[in-house]
Amino acid sequence: MAAFTQPTPEELEAFVQANGLAKPEKFQTVEAGSVNSNFSLVCGGRRFFLRIFEEQGKDGAAAEIVRIRTISARGVPTPAAVGEGTLAGKPAALFPWVEGDISCQRAVTPARARALGEALARVHLAGADLPASPNRFDAAALRARLDRVPASYPVDRLRAALDATEAARDRGIPTGFVHGDLFRDNVLWTAPDSDRIAALLDFESASHGPLAFDVAVTLLAWCYGDAFDRASARALVAGYDAARPTSPAEKRALYTESLFAAIRFTITRITDYAMRGGENRVMKDWRRFLARLDALEAMGPSGFAVLIT
Repeated sequence: MAAFTQPTPEELEAFVQANGLAKPEKFQTVEAGSVNSNFSLVCGGRRFFLRIFEEQGKDGAAAEIVRIRTISARGVPTPAAVGEGTLAGKPAALFPWVEGDISCQRAVTPARARALGEALARVHLAGADLPASPNRFDAAALRARLDRVPASYPVDRLRAALDATEAARDRGIPTGFVHGDLFRDNVLWTAPDSDRIAALLDFESASHGPLAFDVAVTLLAWCYGDAFDRASARALVAGYDAARPTSPAEKRALYTESLFAAIRFTITRITDYAMRGGENRVMKDWRRFLARLDALEAMGPSGFAVLIT
């Protein structure tokens, strides 16, 4: 359950009034997410999604709101904030509520994967001229996290893999605005069996980085169950290319970026979930991404090229 900060009724009423809304009629926690406090709010018969930013300060939250408004205005299907301010002493924002369905892994089809690839490419195109924003999960930050991970976890292996992968990354491929976290719970579909996207959500981890990294994260998140699914992987990459054609160098870099993504999420799931056991948050198993790393290393660059083509 994502409710680390619970505003008082008085704080909530002051916040909505400051944003020109009527007195709250219904207010409840949204049982999703793992970092911020999220709520469903009804005012004047309209339903909103309310987020209290737990890990970003005022400036960071404001910058995220501006980025989302910009790409939304440029056609990316993501709800733009309709209100913002301070709530319970922390930055907060109000978004229109979007109805939609989250896909389970079994419901990921090549058609959905292709639609997702196209949508991700449009995020990159829409955000092409946005100011560069820092990456909270770069190699230096990941090494710092590993320094505080107990030896009961595969620290040496992850550190060696991180060093080798970071050294092998192609610095010449295109960079820009990346979502960084386009997992299944951050995409809403118009119906349980639809391949039409209702909304892309949660740009909390958005930053400036290699565009291929964003493709890699999305591929690992959507096209792996107990193993990689070639049909979905091929469809996702083809959908991306249909909206934003990639060069052979970007295609080759996708393997190394996938390794980096697998390492990144293994480390952050250890530090943000496994090492915080017992807290009121969604738990995400770091071993699921270590398994992806194992699979990638087993197939190598040539096997990965077969996977996506």
